[in-house]
Amino acid sequence: MHRGGCHCGRVSFAIDAPATIEVLDCNCSICRMTGYLHLIVPQSQFRLLSGAEHLSEYRFGTGVARHFYCRHCGIKSFYVPRSHPDQISIHARCLQPGTVVAMQITAFDGADWERARSDLG
Repeated sequence: MHRGGCHCGRVSFAIDAPATIEVLDCNCSICRMTGYLHLIVPQSQFRLLSGAEHLSEYRFGTGVARHFYCRHCGIKSFYVPRSHPDQISIHARCLQPGTVVAMQITAFDGADWERARSDLG
């Protein structure tokens, strides 16, 4: 189990995932600007522990992706991705240190999402 959350600590979550994780480094406009590293997990492996009342939601483009930000510190520690609308994408950089043993980072061409989405499996 890993724990994580936003910068100010108002939003916190726990996820069930291996100690060695595989993440995607997406170059779409929003991920590139925020340095987001995607650890995509089934919703059943995600638990919001605190802070639901501190979240703001942002949608753009198709409106499928649901970006959740802490309205106090502005950090997006997780969201519902367009590529996997039935799952949760955790920002791997928002996980607390100590439980991730290794992280494999794979580049993903989200700037050309329509073409690259078949690579997601």
